[in-house]
Amino acid sequence: MNLKNYTSSVPAATSILRICKALVEAGATDISQKYDPETKTCIAISFRLVITGQVPMFFQLPAKVDPCFNVLWNEVKRPRADSRKKIMEQAERTAWKIVADWVEIQLSMILLEQAEPLQVFLPYVYDPVKQRTFYQSLKDVNFRGLLT
Repeated sequence: MNLKNYTSSVPAATSILRICKALVEAGATDISQKYDPETKTCIAISFRLVITGQVPMFFQLPAKVDPCFNVLWNEVKRPRADSRKKIMEQAERTAWKIVADWVEIQLSMILLEQAEPLQVFLPYVYDPVKQRTFYQSLKDVNFRGLLT
């Protein structure tokens, strides 16, 4: 399987902590975690970051565990009684490890002046009133306005 971290043994909580620490080092404030009330698992990390010009912006980074589960589950040839539970646990570890790696790489790009913070985090700009990211808002209108 050509999927990064699909065998990761790093607990999701460890990856979440790594993300939070990296964001704090990059100047993020007001970091919080959003949990699914049903599964009691973390589904997103929100934070505030001051962008060029002293403009504070909110961002939300999701970890989409269910789609990750679907990919891993499709690889199971002979499921056992506990396979679903084990694959779901692996999906959570894999999803958060990928987000942690991505955040660390993006912050390295910013540190090395290869990219600006808003350039890499723009899709994740979060409107707490609408509870939507910039990407979700664009998708809702079929990306109208992006292409003329």
